[in-house]
Amino acid sequence: MTSDLLAPLDLAFWNIESDLYPMHLGALGVFSAHSPTAGAHAADLLAARAAAVPGLRMRIRDVWQPIGSPFALPLAFGGATREPDPGFDPMDHVRLHAPAGDFQAVAGTLMERPLERDRPPWEAHVLPGEDGVSFAVLFKFHHALADGLRALKLAAGVLDPMDLPERGPRPVEPPRGLLPDVRKLPGLLRGALSEAGRALDIGASVALSTLGGRTSSALTSTPSGTRRTAGVVLDIDDVHRVRKAVGGTVNDVLIAVVAGALRRWLDERGDGSAGVEPRALIPVSRRRPRSAQPQGNRLSGYLIRLPVDDPDPRSRLDTVRAAMDRNKDAGADRGAGAVALLADHVPALGHRLGGPLVGQAARLWFDILVTSVPLPGIGLRLGGHPLTEVYPFAPLAPGQSLAVAISTYRGHVHYGLVADGRAVPDLDRFARALTAEVETLIMACDP
Repeated sequence: MTSDLLAPLDLAFWNIESDLYPMHLGALGVFSAHSPTAGAHAADLLAARAAAVPGLRMRIRDVWQPIGSPFALPLAFGGATREPDPGFDPMDHVRLHAPAGDFQAVAGTLMERPLERDRPPWEAHVLPGEDGVSFAVLFKFHHALADGLRALKLAAGVLDPMDLPERGPRPVEPPRGLLPDVRKLPGLLRGALSEAGRALDIGASVALSTLGGRTSSALTSTPSGTRRTAGVVLDIDDVHRVRKAVGGTVNDVLIAVVAGALRRWLDERGDGSAGVEPRALIPVSRRRPRSAQPQGNRLSGYLIRLPVDDPDPRSRLDTVRAAMDRNKDAGADRGAGAVALLADHVPALGHRLGGPLVGQAARLWFDILVTSVPLPGIGLRLGGHPLTEVYPFAPLAPGQSLAVAISTYRGHVHYGLVADGRAVPDLDRFARALTAEVETLIMACDP
């Protein structure tokens, strides 16, 4: 294993983290158990297998790095590398807990604890079920170590082996020197000007996105450092039923479900939905197949206003669909949602010094995160025990109180909800609203 510099977006995630807003992803998997000892056996397997997964041995270490453009020679402290940890012990990362009756309640407490930054930033928590016929595993990966796709690959390395089609070798990127090849200077300059123009476009779009519309105080919060989690399971056939009736994509329907659930939840808790149009950030992966840089975060995003104030469920879906179509037509590299791409234009020292300020600015840019995390279509197992449910969890941005992550697995859609525990004590009510909204959409879309 060799070390590699963190990509700009990875470095941003590493530096905007705080004790109140840890930047780790999570996934709570629920497995059916053959015996009451299945959880303890699963913990042993995870620890044994983790030692053989190179990506799980990687820690993040601060380094000196060139500042400015590739033409700049001065060095400055502020960069970081992902490199093997010589003292790696998987037993430090896999923890077996006491039997639990409510996996989500325990997961919420565990999600609020930042990962240790002086060793590989990941953890696996095994929660035996009090019923003796199930157990759960909560995986936590720092966003600087892995995005959703990379986290899935790392988790798959400790689950039972899967029969996957073989892939060809990954293309190798030639090493780069401190100075560019002079023959490439005209192309590099044209590319730099194009990148600068795109950065200006994104910056202008971000500024415009902060104007107009109203959000709800329920989606913003004074940080408490506490976390609650909840999970919702929907039948994918119900989602397809709605999609086939109105067109669009499954993702359009799932985002519209969030909009309708927010309306129902805000009205039920007395906050009111009148005039509320929160800005939702929809992350988009820019990872190319067989990328030469598989570990770095490659994310852009779409930004849309959720029509929470619209009382008509079908109209809400039409609005979401039209907004997503406009974003797709413009492309994921432009618009306010592509602000993550600006990380590429910031030197390492800028990330180190400006990270906390950038994190605090998130509330000015978007109000809620709604992200999709892909999962393989085949069944996953651990120690022969089948995975029956899986709830992805996204980190909360500073000043925000709710994040929604979505995965489709084995014919079901799983919503994973993370909230500030003090700002959203009624997260279960929002979870119920998601289920109710699907039923409302089905009735609205049936002929």
